[in-house]
Amino acid sequence: MPAADDQELVARARAGDAGAFDELVRAQTPQLYRLLVRMLGSRTAAEDVAQESFVRAWRSLAGFRGEARFSTWLYRIAINEANRFLARESRRELLSFDDVMRDVPDLGSQTPELAEAGELRLQLEALLAELPGHYRAAVVLRDVEGLSNEEAADLLGLDVRNFKSRLHRGRMALRRRLEELAEGR
Repeated sequence: MPAADDQELVARARAGDAGAFDELVRAQTPQLYRLLVRMLGSRTAAEDVAQESFVRAWRSLAGFRGEARFSTWLYRIAINEANRFLARESRRELLSFDDVMRDVPDLGSQTPELAEAGELRLQLEALLAELPGHYRAAVVLRDVEGLSNEEAADLLGLDVRNFKSRLHRGRMALRRRLEELAEGR
């Protein structure tokens, strides 16, 4: 059930109050953007898909039944938009090295173990970007965003069994690529 504040904002937005909708969107933007960057591997694509998701949500607000939280409904719209984007794009723009490095703390003065952990994180992010969109979405929602299997399955419009299968296959693909990289050293 949506939070009382969200219910009030949704009601006002349905009545045409764009400011109320802006409040709903503002509260969800950071998490939604982070999810989309991880799913799409591109900040530019994430911004475009987020914007399209918000437009679609505004246009579809009358169809929001309130059976789930507004954030859950908006995430589902965004995931569907991300999947449409990935289907349209034969080649997607991956994060540049500079973009990735901007988010990584300076490890120069840290211990070698921390430097290795940072390197592993970068490798995992790059490998995650290589996964097919449906596996990437499952791994990101469960392992990065920390959603339960049930919540993630609901967002992807899957039953829990199918979601677990995608998650397992995505994890196994990541494991295989990590093993390949380890053997290549």
